[in-house]
Amino acid sequence: MRGFLASSIGVATAAALALPLALPTPALAEGSPVTPAGSTQSLPLVPLGPSADRTPGVPGMSASPRLPETQGLAAREVKTFSLVGVVWDDVATQLHGRVQVRTRSLRTATWSDWQDVETHNSEHAADPDAAERGSGRVRGATAPLWVGASDGVEVRVQAEPDAPAGRAASRLPSGMRIELVDPGAETPPSASDGKNSDPEGDDKGEEVAVPGMTMEMAESSAANLPHAELGANEITALDKADSTADAIFASEGELSEAARPYIGPRPRIVTRKGWGADESLRESGFVYTNTVKAAFVHHSASGNNYACKDAPAVIRSLYRYHVLSSGWRDIGYNFAVDKCGTVYEGRAGGVSKPVLGAHTMGFNTDSMGVAVLGTYTTTAPPAAAVDAVARLTAWKLGFFGRDPRAKTTLKSGGGNLYTKGKNVSMNVISGHRDGFATECPGKKLYGKLPATRTTSAKLQGRP
Repeated sequence: MRGFLASSIGVATAAALALPLALPTPALAEGSPVTPAGSTQSLPLVPLGPSADRTPGVPGMSASPRLPETQGLAAREVKTFSLVGVVWDDVATQLHGRVQVRTRSLRTATWSDWQDVETHNSEHAADPDAAERGSGRVRGATAPLWVGASDGVEVRVQAEPDAPAGRAASRLPSGMRIELVDPGAETPPSASDGKNSDPEGDDKGEEVAVPGMTMEMAESSAANLPHAELGANEITALDKADSTADAIFASEGELSEAARPYIGPRPRIVTRKGWGADESLRESGFVYTNTVKAAFVHHSASGNNYACKDAPAVIRSLYRYHVLSSGWRDIGYNFAVDKCGTVYEGRAGGVSKPVLGAHTMGFNTDSMGVAVLGTYTTTAPPAAAVDAVARLTAWKLGFFGRDPRAKTTLKSGGGNLYTKGKNVSMNVISGHRDGFATECPGKKLYGKLPATRTTSAKLQGRP
């Protein structure tokens, strides 16, 4: 099912109507700074060696076996970056091979060992028939890898030597490029700068300036009214009683009676403004699905070599990689959680709303995606991160009357595990691998989901 598009201004207007007094429409203040943070270097990969064995064969015998194709870049100095990934032209083409990078630390000037980049990333994407997928801008891409501030890079991509039967051997996708992402400095305007006001006090809802914010920033922030004031860097935590009152107010009294007793306490959420999103990068407007029936848990597969203070930079890098390198409309996940348990707003459109994400191909409709930053295939996720997933799902699923321990039915939009149109019974809190054949969210994080369901339900107050 396709999502429905809501204009940013429309969302801001709808949110404003939920307040006791009509808020003025935000406008870009004259002289407001427009300073997009970060940059992306996109460097084409080149052949690193012969793609075939040139040694003459024995007369009368077949030609010598073809060697795996290899592309990459020799070690070189580049502008500062912190995250890497490889993209290619055709989103429908899979990279069957191995991607490795070495990077030079900006701080120590030493080179890292070779690091593997996760090549199977197509399952973190919009559904096959979604407008986002058919935009013509989407590229094939590996998972991104966070390497920290670096100024040198070396890359090698080798096709797998033995292709499965029925597929052409040793061919890499065309148009491969290494993407080197610099998240930029975290310099969002202060929360007080973004406070909207009506200097005349006439309550007419006219357009007024929002100092220090662009129109895109103000509209993104307005989608979170009335949970936080316009321009807020975070949405504060609430206890269960206040969370219920907040949910009723935000829904303009339309929250169902069945859902009201089971809304978990709202966790603290760092907003897009709080982590420094450049709102000019994403597509304008917000796309919504009908409801939220399930939460899919992911790991970002971007590595564990980050400090919690770096999490906003990691998210800014993921955002740039998803939008500029991969061609998506916005960051794919609805929420991110760092290893210290801080929750971050993901795709724009409002933290309590059913924003259509691009996280679980085939099951983005009527779901939300939560990514724990890191790679948890062999490394256990920190307890703080697992607890944050439970707290977030207790609150957000509560808005839609979902019991975290229950099952729900989702209709597949197409993927490698379920055919398009098939109705599939899933846990309300599922792992990515439940909807698509993938390792995500990693064996170690996936193993924490049963306990997460129990904790989430308890936080909702369910018996």
